[in-house]
Amino acid sequence: MKKLRKAVFPVAGLGTRFLPATKAIPKEMLTVVDRPVIQYVVDEARAAGIEHFIFVTGRNKAVIEDHFDIQVELYDTLAQRGKDDVLARLRSLQPEPGQTSFTRQQEPLGLGHAVWCARELVGDEPFALLLPDMIMQSEEGCLSRMVKVFNETGGNILSVEECDPSQAHKYGIVGRGNDVAGGFEINAMVEKPKPGEAPSNFYINGRYILQPEIFTLLGHHERGAGGEIQLTDAMLKLMGNQSFHGYHFTGRTFDCGSPEGFVEANIAFALERPDLREHVLKVMGSAAGN
Repeated sequence: MKKLRKAVFPVAGLGTRFLPATKAIPKEMLTVVDRPVIQYVVDEARAAGIEHFIFVTGRNKAVIEDHFDIQVELYDTLAQRGKDDVLARLRSLQPEPGQTSFTRQQEPLGLGHAVWCARELVGDEPFALLLPDMIMQSEEGCLSRMVKVFNETGGNILSVEECDPSQAHKYGIVGRGNDVAGGFEINAMVEKPKPGEAPSNFYINGRYILQPEIFTLLGHHERGAGGEIQLTDAMLKLMGNQSFHGYHFTGRTFDCGSPEGFVEANIAFALERPDLREHVLKVMGSAAGN
């Protein structure tokens, strides 16, 4: 079994739910407290042992590439002003030379198409897929826990959470089989099942570990829901030949692709900061009093 070394981040989305803010700024660069959303996701991948970060971008996304590059003038200015702590923090967040790659998704043809665009950079290796809209809060990173399951089971791993059964029709739902090595066997997978027909209330929450054979299936460019190339359709076909296991994530997930989730994430991560917690609680208390 090959080691998991690479992660794919599909960042070509237009961010229409955040207009006009995302007219000139990629939604992935909107900040939760003092860090761009994409930085949280990359940090999660790095903590899980990922060595190569692959970004599938689109037009007007060059600032993401700049964010993960060295800014010589800024670094020099910080050094001259003695701001060594800030400089050290910036350097700690920066990938090593050669660890980042960028490729383009020229057309918005769905998540499956975005993943397929990374095929040459991934090659014949398993890879992690992290949806950049979803950031997570837990003692140990979601992907780190998934890697532990992967090292025991191999195959494909999906992170899942529980939702209210009445809301299952809104998500990609998996069926739960026997417990295995910190996870469980996935015996079914349905994208937005009809009300009352979901095999469980476990929904896929934006973290995947996939085998490279998925690229062959995505390369058929079969259109699914919404006329797009759907990742779930390819995974369903791959289930016929390879195992799929689920990891039950029990931390907090914030959908930063929506204004509601973005605001929740800012509050949650600010409250986690010792230098901000008291101030945020005071502001929230004042707002509640009004």
